Amino acid sequence: VEWVTLNTVANIKNGKDWKKLGPGSIPVYGSGGIMQHVDTFAYDKPTVLIPRKGSITNIFYVDEPFWNVDTIYYTELNLDKIIPKFFYYFMTTIDMMQLDTGSGRPSLTQAILNEIKIPLPTIDEQARIISLLDKFDTLTTSLQEGLPREIELRQKQYEYYRDLLLSFPKSHSDEAA
Repeated sequence: VEWVTLNTVANIKNGKDWKKLGPGSIPVYGSGGIMQHVDTFAYDKPTVLIPRKGSITNIFYVDEPFWNVDTIYYTELNLDKIIPKFFYYFMTTIDMMQLDTGSGRPSLTQAILNEIKIPLPTIDEQARIISLLDKFDTLTTSLQEGLPREIELRQKQYEYYRDLLLSFPKSHSDEAA
């Protein structure tokens, strides 16, 4: 596998002010996640959002139109070389706190991000890796969301059968007492 610097597969782009935009259905991302919804988008292709300030470990994969503020970068990816979701999965393995340049508030610069080494397997291999990781992601999400609900349902089922199994008919002597 060839390893390249991030800037050979992605252009890092700054976010912009959103306060003058009207309300709508387009999500506005900051380093903490979705902040609001507006009526226009800054970018509409699959991308990876990388925080610039604040919660620098919050990396997002976005495959719908969005707006991003100045605390988070978006990436224009070279789709001939890298699949956006592969780039996302790889970026989640990077310890962003080790790249922090901030003195008080965590910060990342484009210069530092551009030097991150990225593996470049073939596009087919990237697709295979994405497929496997998506399956694991679906499973863990399903467990996190589905397991509490399943436990609740099993608890109700247990209580139902417990009550049914322990509800004995009253004897005639109990009724007389």
